Amino acid sequence: MTVEDLEKAVAKLSPEDLCPVSGLVRRIRTRPSSIARSNADAHAGRLDQLAEQALADFRQGRAREL
Repeated sequence: MTVEDLEKAVAKLSPEDLCPVSGLVRRIRTRPSSIARSNADAHAGRLDQLAEQALADFRQGRAREL
């Protein structure tokens, strides 16, 4: 799919259907800063406890494949 295809598809959306698209656009626009923030958190060790809990859940069979 090209950008032009996306533009044509968005132009056809009703106002009700366009609302979720605008939310998606906001998420896309903030993604680089979110990634940078997540990387900084990971390097600072702020995600270590979450990672340890996820691994413990996996080892105890409390996880499923996505």
